[in-house]
Amino acid sequence: MIKIAASFILFFFYLQSQAQILSPLESSRNTSLRGLSVVNDSVAWLSGSRGWTARSIDGGKTWEWKQLLAYQNLDFRDVEAFSESKAILINAGSPAVILLTIDGGNTWKEVYRNDSPDIFLDGMDFWDSQNGLIYGDPIHSKMVLLKTSNGGLNWQNISQDNTINLFAGEASFAASGTAIRCDSKGNSWIATGGLKSRLFHSADYGNSWKVFDCPIIQGKSSTGPFSIAFRTKRKGIAVGGDYLIDSSRNNNLVLTKNGGKSWFKPSVSTFGYRSAVEYLSKNSLIATGPGGTDFSNDGGKTWKNLSVLGYHTVRKAKYGKLVLLSGSDGRIATLSY
Repeated sequence: MIKIAASFILFFFYLQSQAQILSPLESSRNTSLRGLSVVNDSVAWLSGSRGWTARSIDGGKTWEWKQLLAYQNLDFRDVEAFSESKAILINAGSPAVILLTIDGGNTWKEVYRNDSPDIFLDGMDFWDSQNGLIYGDPIHSKMVLLKTSNGGLNWQNISQDNTINLFAGEASFAASGTAIRCDSKGNSWIATGGLKSRLFHSADYGNSWKVFDCPIIQGKSSTGPFSIAFRTKRKGIAVGGDYLIDSSRNNNLVLTKNGGKSWFKPSVSTFGYRSAVEYLSKNSLIATGPGGTDFSNDGGKTWKNLSVLGYHTVRKAKYGKLVLLSGSDGRIATLSY
């Protein structure tokens, strides 16, 4: 009886270890997909280079693709979706534009434009359906911050509200749209990297900011945290590395239990440079990058390699369990867990 019980326990843990399955969905467009927003178990939106967008209303089984010809030279690095009808796009580089659709992507309205040669938007997130934040690389040592209070129809430059200057060579990465996170209680986190890596935090909807050092790999323009995620105000994770050496596991992940004031390293890190990380539950996380995809079942302390298939970003449904990944060459995948 003892042997049978022991065998059952081992089989249970074996099933647990095999429970995550990464399934490619399609790779049919000449675009690099770094923008991904999953609303629920049915609705998801994508954005990418060459002005491409896509929408699914059946959980990723099929996609409706549209290339915005007026913006086909732009790289839409982030998308925020609210329903099957409404979504917001931002691009990286100059000119910087913000586009809004309320009819499922049939038409897009340009709600912001900045033709400055110095502008470079990195990502966006929303506290709720009306209030959101976009950030970008510094101009004159000030992080660019744009805020909306009417669902993205208008954007106000609030860069002056962050009085903390960035160091020379300190910026951020528009790799996945996940180096910024906002929660429903007015908290915002933004990770910077390059020559200096830090975590900026606001507890009052971006009106004031504090900053903490982030001891992830740094010191070169290709290094730093490329993605952050917070399970609570205190419990969070930062992943990244050196995208020029994407197989290196050197100091490419750090964890915090106090909102970024201090950090600690995992026992077993992700298996190379990773550009996106996402909490799936209290203890389950997924991280991905061009070199592969990893999974953790213990809050990020140890990681196993789930697949050598790599993607730019991964997101879980805001309202549901659907998890999607997107990457280069129009590649899309889903995670069963």
